[in-house]
Amino acid sequence: MERVRDVSELPKAHLHLHFTGSMRPATLLELADKYGVRLPEALTDALTGGEPPRLRATDERGWFRFQRLYDAARSCIREPEDIQRLVREAAEEDIRDGSGWLEIQVDPTSYAPRLGGLIAAMEVILDAVDAAGRETGLGMRVLVAANRMKHPLDARTLARLAVRYTDRGVVGFGLSNDERRGMARDFDRAFHIAREGGLLSAPHGGELTGPASVRDCLDDLHAARIGHGVRAAEDPRLLQRLADRQITCEVCPTSNVALGVYENPEDVPLRTLFEAGVPMALGADDPLLFGARLAAQYELARRHHGFTDRELAELARQSIRGSAAPEDVKTKLLEGVDDWLAADPA
Repeated sequence: MERVRDVSELPKAHLHLHFTGSMRPATLLELADKYGVRLPEALTDALTGGEPPRLRATDERGWFRFQRLYDAARSCIREPEDIQRLVREAAEEDIRDGSGWLEIQVDPTSYAPRLGGLIAAMEVILDAVDAAGRETGLGMRVLVAANRMKHPLDARTLARLAVRYTDRGVVGFGLSNDERRGMARDFDRAFHIAREGGLLSAPHGGELTGPASVRDCLDDLHAARIGHGVRAAEDPRLLQRLADRQITCEVCPTSNVALGVYENPEDVPLRTLFEAGVPMALGADDPLLFGARLAAQYELARRHHGFTDRELAELARQSIRGSAAPEDVKTKLLEGVDDWLAADPA
């Protein structure tokens, strides 16, 4: 058997990780016990059994079930020390998987009621990210994400808040939740505010709906990155557009399979995107619910799509280039990729 290099030692950037979904299963169980929260039986059984819950979100009933589990987990994050623990542990897990840069995605309105309001919640989160970065050595920044299930005016409020904290570690603005609800164009004003304030535009698109969702993100929100974007593989002209403009797609293979976007790991169109020249940044999305973190996404590319070490190194480079990391950090990480590739396989 051909010897291969350890993907957990491959330097990479992690650009698609949601705040609550980054939690360790054991941490969620401890916090639920601490606050007397009764988690849904499906979630408790999955977490104690070491397997992710069985999910499928290709219809609204399935998405509701996924969201219910997610909301239950979020309800266990109540104090600043919970935020600090979550962020520190996310950093530790990323470092273990070879990440040198993490952009963690959060909607602070989810935590505001328990943390003293929106501004207070934002500052608790940013303080935790700053502390975790100093303690672990991982480069960490924040992408503030609006919820497309809420009113576009709420998104504008969040965009102004995000711009206010660009000097504290906010680097981007996103749009998450079920893309079948809420048209991208409804949020164009919020994204205009964010871009004018110097933030990178990174909305979700092309996951639960087809290529049109990706085009809307490009045309209406002027996306510099696309959260997911895999359904662009169904439209060769859209693939060419993404490749020509070097728009990075934050592809989360394990998540795609868990939510029923694709039936099997080999169905995720990694090869199609890669060979079309579309930059990708593999991401874990919500490892709490999907059961696989960052390095596992690279292993999936190797095992199910035949990516060689040289191709995996190129995926890592694409993630680094697509990040909001400072140029000196990018240079150091890219040099680390070259060193990984130059080393003899174990």
